[in-house]
Amino acid sequence: MKSRKENPYKEVLTQLIVDIFEKSGNSLLNYKQVAAKLNIKDSDSKVAIADILNDSSKSGQFAQPERGKFKLRQLQVYITGKVDMTADGSAYIVPEDELENDIFVAPRKLRQALHGDIVKVHVYERKKGRKREGEVVEILQRAKTDFTGTIDISQSYAFFLPDDRKMQHDIFIPLDGLHGAKNGEKVLVTIVEWPKNAKNPIGKVKSVLGAKGENNTEMNAILADYGFPLHFPKEVEESANAIPEEISAEEIAKRRDFRNTLTFTIDPADAKDFDDAISFKELENGNYEIGVHIADVSYYVTPESLLDKEAFERGTSVYLVDRVIPMLPERLSNNLCSLRPNEDKLCFSAVFEMDEKANVVEQWFGRTIIHSDHRFSYEEAQEIIENKSGDHADAILRLNELAYILRDRKFKNGAISFESEEVKFLLDEKGKPLGVYTKVRKDAHKLIEDFMLLANRKVAEYIGKQGKGKNKLGFVYRFHDTPNPETLTSFSQFAARFGHRLSIKSDKETAKSLNALMMKIEGSKEQNLLTSLAVRSMAKAIYTTKGTSHYGLAFDYYTHFTSPIRRYPDVMVHRLLQFYLDGGTKVNIEHYEKMAEHSSQMEKKAAEAERASIKYKQAEFLQDQVGVEYTGIVSGVTEWGMYVEIQENKCEGMVRLRDITDDFYTLDEKNFAIIGQRKKKIYQLGDEVQIKVKKVDLEKRQIDFTLLS
Repeated sequence: MKSRKENPYKEVLTQLIVDIFEKSGNSLLNYKQVAAKLNIKDSDSKVAIADILNDSSKSGQFAQPERGKFKLRQLQVYITGKVDMTADGSAYIVPEDELENDIFVAPRKLRQALHGDIVKVHVYERKKGRKREGEVVEILQRAKTDFTGTIDISQSYAFFLPDDRKMQHDIFIPLDGLHGAKNGEKVLVTIVEWPKNAKNPIGKVKSVLGAKGENNTEMNAILADYGFPLHFPKEVEESANAIPEEISAEEIAKRRDFRNTLTFTIDPADAKDFDDAISFKELENGNYEIGVHIADVSYYVTPESLLDKEAFERGTSVYLVDRVIPMLPERLSNNLCSLRPNEDKLCFSAVFEMDEKANVVEQWFGRTIIHSDHRFSYEEAQEIIENKSGDHADAILRLNELAYILRDRKFKNGAISFESEEVKFLLDEKGKPLGVYTKVRKDAHKLIEDFMLLANRKVAEYIGKQGKGKNKLGFVYRFHDTPNPETLTSFSQFAARFGHRLSIKSDKETAKSLNALMMKIEGSKEQNLLTSLAVRSMAKAIYTTKGTSHYGLAFDYYTHFTSPIRRYPDVMVHRLLQFYLDGGTKVNIEHYEKMAEHSSQMEKKAAEAERASIKYKQAEFLQDQVGVEYTGIVSGVTEWGMYVEIQENKCEGMVRLRDITDDFYTLDEKNFAIIGQRKKKIYQLGDEVQIKVKKVDLEKRQIDFTLLS
């Protein structure tokens, strides 16, 4: 690499390029336009200009907002960004402008900003070779003001000690703000004020969660921690209870009637909210009419009503290990909307005429009324598939054949099959885990899934293919981007260690070889590890109005239409679809994009809460097993330790580096490994190790292991 002194030409040319951008009001220019403005015609100089623009867009003066087009990167004195706290009380501010680098803020310059807050930061001039530093000048938006933790009461006041390790301040609670909390109890506290020069914020107890370590207390603490309400407001419950049960003849007359067509549901044995049903009918021409019938939530939950606002805020139902926190009050989720057997129910349906090769010959979308003839559990439906006999066996077997064809076609088109083992706990009546088992997905699960995918895809296609350019219809899609090439490369290098070769030349090739890998590792000890790493190397699926395709499923158009009882975006999709079926053309797309963003955030929070509840149950399960030895697989490495997943029960804990005494170990991030400095012993992701349960901290949901040599 040439030093600056060796290349004065580059420095002069860079300054000339900067001048051009300044003279043109910093408008977007490509390298050819810059060359033309500099009156440069020879190809070598043009290449030099392109190199300078490309190199500097990664590290310096220029930004590249569009491919091949550049502008000067503004050095802003004030920047808006999100606070990311570190363990020592300092923070990095992650700027809203993705082209900007993070800004370091020392603890004393945070000015009462907390983790996740959106803040305005004054940025100092960068000293040579140093990261940019700044100080918070304004808190624009608090990430959260409610925290869970423990109350510590003394004679004249109380302090609240938060569970959240990124919340660095205890909260001062005046005695009249205790809400009946007793010393040492777990509570939910809200910050009321934070006087300018006070070290600690002042708060009050919002609700008492109960005694620490009790199942109910800890599950409620997890929900409260992620911002999910523990109860429905009284007026929301009242709105739900006021909805009449009977369906008027006038409403039935507006709908397509499926009450005399064979219809059934297939769900988990313990399910109470049945979102979807399937109807089946053989037609005279030899084809099949298959209806995917979805609970018509949007009939009961009208825009801007109390029920609607509450459902939107929640965004989703939350599935913890031992309970469901529904998005809609029980009267709707388990009663009015739930497609229970032997009851007339209102639906929004996607009805397909299919030939025996599972091609869709005709399709129809609209509102219907159904009457489910049978409620199958997955196990019952599976038994019928395996034994080829039982209630409505002909219909189920034919649907299963068609589902197989749909599935095959999906994989041939490049869909990726991620089958990881789902961990479930066997709980006693108090919620204490007695055992752990893994849930296996069989044909009955996949049958339902494939018809739901069909409905989701066809609804998205129907809207997405109408209108071009400005006349395109606004809609909410489930968008899944192509994977980041760098992450994919490092995953393929890691898979190679297990003897698996991946071809990542193109998106199609990647999907094809990932599928081959997933089939090859099914049932192997590295299945969970490689599947979760592969999933991590993928982009995350989100709700948006901007992108229509789903890379993982290999669909050009995809949405969520099939679960409105437990997902708010599906309610939006139903409303938009009906609006277009009624001849509507224009909607406020910014409004829907904001709603889609909120839905994506709530989905992420629900997944984190679910993970936290699993971690709690794992810790509770191993609590009585301190000293017990297990075989595990290295499932993660960090600079302070390595994570190990026990093979037989999938519980994950940490072996801390300071507890490995045969050498001094450091992290080798690139190779997913920790390496002993003297003896060069390597522990790598996927390695099998023997461990012993050392310590379990239920409150922190942490499990510590000791490594056995």
